[in-house]
Amino acid sequence: MKQGKEKLWTKQFINMAIINFLIIVIFYLLMVTIATFAVKDYHATVSQAGLVTGIYIIGTLLGRLFTGRVIDQIGRKKVLLFGLLFFVLTTSFYFLHLGITVLLISRFVHGIGVGIASTATGTIIANLLPASRRGEGIGYYSMSATLGTAIGPFIGIMMAQHTSYNTIFSLCMFIAVICLLLAIFTKIPMLPAMGKIEKKTEKTSFFAQYIEPKAIPIALVTLLMSFGYAAILTFINFFAKERDLVSASSFFFVVYALAILLTRPISGKLLDRFGSNIVMYPSFVLFAIGLLLISTAHTGVILLISGALIGIGYGNLSSAAQAIAVKVTPSHRMGLATSTYFIALDAGLGMGPYLLGYIIPVLGYGKLFTILGLFILVVMVIYYFAHGRHDKKIIIQQVK
Repeated sequence: MKQGKEKLWTKQFINMAIINFLIIVIFYLLMVTIATFAVKDYHATVSQAGLVTGIYIIGTLLGRLFTGRVIDQIGRKKVLLFGLLFFVLTTSFYFLHLGITVLLISRFVHGIGVGIASTATGTIIANLLPASRRGEGIGYYSMSATLGTAIGPFIGIMMAQHTSYNTIFSLCMFIAVICLLLAIFTKIPMLPAMGKIEKKTEKTSFFAQYIEPKAIPIALVTLLMSFGYAAILTFINFFAKERDLVSASSFFFVVYALAILLTRPISGKLLDRFGSNIVMYPSFVLFAIGLLLISTAHTGVILLISGALIGIGYGNLSSAAQAIAVKVTPSHRMGLATSTYFIALDAGLGMGPYLLGYIIPVLGYGKLFTILGLFILVVMVIYYFAHGRHDKKIIIQQVK
């Protein structure tokens, strides 16, 4: 009986991971194609094209914010189905060629759908996993997003070169429908109406109805460390052109994804057995070294080695931080904890390129990555005060 309770790879777990993977594929597929679509079809300016890309993340943030508030009261399956139905509907808006304003609105509402659906899948996963293997399970689950970040851009770039944008949107629509059908035929275990119990036993502030206070410290760390990855996502191609490393840069995210796939199963087990610090501190150091190595890269080999280090570093930091957010939170507020974590992550990835864009004209890409490498070491110190020094206490509480 005990072994049954510890089972990880259930049908529900696999289906949620597949849904998350497909959502992320659409997310990044459109990220690398929508700006050029706006310029080619609507003659958008560079700033408008940037807004078309960025407003999606604003929508995602909004979707996550309100989903975390209601998911434990309405029910995880209902929220997931609504989110995916909304996701399918808003994906169809890309076929409305009615000008840049309509495209901006379409991107915004599509982002809301992603926020709702992905927060629901993350919350369902957190509840499906046995507590003793939650770090390991979240590590495996987050690998679905890792694969999506590598495959999505690859498909998008290839399709943009060889097909029409309507074909791209049709593929996105097809994938979105698959996600909805998978969710419909997945049985999600019913949990007690903890939201109603909470109302009777706890007095929560207006703020706590949307954000989980216990997850804020690790969410802050997540926001800050995601600046480093935001710079890579946005500026690695520009840096590669400057250093004549374009051919190597095309394999950067492949190496990054492979490094995560090879190490996350190990880091998840270590986190469950020994606590988060054994994963977080080495990952911070490797992430910082990877960023510093990028700044010195003048050969493809060095660039790809940095990609592997960043995959091991940032890739495991992000999954471990999500596991921490869930572990420090009561079970009936896991939805809010998951939402709080992803809000911080999206905020960092969304704001990072905008803020760092002011530094590049002054310092250049090489020095930017040097500064970010040192900054990640500062974030490691912040992590110590935010969570690291309390990690032993949390392990003891869980054993009790």
